[in-house]
Amino acid sequence: MANLRLDTLLSAQMVLHLVRHGAAGSRPYDHGDDLKRPLDQRGLVQAVDLVRHFEGVDLRAVWSSVATRCVDTVRPTAQAHGLEVDARRELLEGSKPAALIELMRSEAHNDGDILMCSHGDLIPEVINTLLRDGMSMIGQRGCEKGSVWTIETRGRDLVRATYVAQPNLSQPERHLPTLLHRQQTRSDSRSRSGSALRGDAEPG
Repeated sequence: MANLRLDTLLSAQMVLHLVRHGAAGSRPYDHGDDLKRPLDQRGLVQAVDLVRHFEGVDLRAVWSSVATRCVDTVRPTAQAHGLEVDARRELLEGSKPAALIELMRSEAHNDGDILMCSHGDLIPEVINTLLRDGMSMIGQRGCEKGSVWTIETRGRDLVRATYVAQPNLSQPERHLPTLLHRQQTRSDSRSRSGSALRGDAEPG
């Protein structure tokens, strides 16, 4: 299992995991609505990597921006935990950081972790706001595609964050090619149908 559960996390009331969607090609999207832009091959691999990263974590919910690239990033992990992906407008590209932070705080007193998938514009704004508000940080910071911010809570407070740039698998397992095939098939079908942390220049 990936190093999600450090000793420093064991006393947390619950943990929020804020993921940037996997790689998804580039803008402009040739098939119309950018919300429907699918993961590319690298993004599909990143989605599968997250399954292992969250193996053994007590997830009670998986939330996502409505963008296809976000939903498909966390869908394999949701399925592995017997959960549905719940679309949340607060996670959509261009949303206000304050709205997402309030949503996170409103859920922080409940048991069980939440996995959330959002975009490269919103995540840095949320993290920077929380750091200004007094949240501490372990290690480096960033917002790579497929990366994970793990945020500890105390009551309604978001108190400490840890960043994992690329939660990659060291060894592929037998079930992973099947997951990749299912994700690729779904994405191909959609394509045919239609100092302070900064957001990077890659598409959101």
